[in-house]
Amino acid sequence: MPTGTSALPGICACLGVGEFQCGGVDGLDQVKPVWVLGGGCVLAFFAAAVNTDFMLRFGVSVSHLTGDLTRVSAESVRAGGHWSAEASVLTWSILGFIGGAATSGFFIHHPTLDLRRPYGRSVIVIGLMLLLAELTMGRSLVIACFLAAWACGFQNALATRFRGLVLRTTHITGLLTELGQNLGMRLRGHEVEGWKIGTPLALAGAFLAGGAAAAYLRLSHDLPVALFCGVAYVAGGVAWSVTKHFGRSAGG
Repeated sequence: MPTGTSALPGICACLGVGEFQCGGVDGLDQVKPVWVLGGGCVLAFFAAAVNTDFMLRFGVSVSHLTGDLTRVSAESVRAGGHWSAEASVLTWSILGFIGGAATSGFFIHHPTLDLRRPYGRSVIVIGLMLLLAELTMGRSLVIACFLAAWACGFQNALATRFRGLVLRTTHITGLLTELGQNLGMRLRGHEVEGWKIGTPLALAGAFLAGGAAAAYLRLSHDLPVALFCGVAYVAGGVAWSVTKHFGRSAGG
């Protein structure tokens, strides 16, 4: 996904990352690392914003499952072995995330970047799911969390393999693991390319910024962050689809 952030090309140049080939459409076969890194950072920013909004409003994480699964166990024990309302919300969030990832696997097929795949339409659908989640919050928290988690699961399964790294964009546990491992190897004296450290740092920074922005908008101004994110996803998906269409047209 292209980005207009002017600082990213310099970052990529410093990291020594050049263009790489992928399956694509005419006129867009050369994928610049700034597109991959920039697109990943944008997706991480918005995923963090959505997750922060749901955590602040309802105490539910929709962008990753570790905490939710742990809380299902804790809530079941706390309720004396009975199924509590909190456990129900968390369980449906987990199922929504898995369902979103399964949908991505069905339509995208493979995590290796291939511009012939319907990324633009996928991002539009993610945005629409977030808009539906926002609209249903006042009627059913279970449905709202299910839809938001579905959107995040769909996004996370769009992960792109970038020179051996898997760029997950709704949680950063794997990225920080890669970062720590590569830092340890460098301290040990092994040669580790700079981009292998810079890439997870950039994505983690984007995730941190998205969470901070959402917290500010929600706590200071009580704004509908998930709604704003849904609109941004739809607009971004439409923009990418149009860019892809004209890139194909330019290629003949």
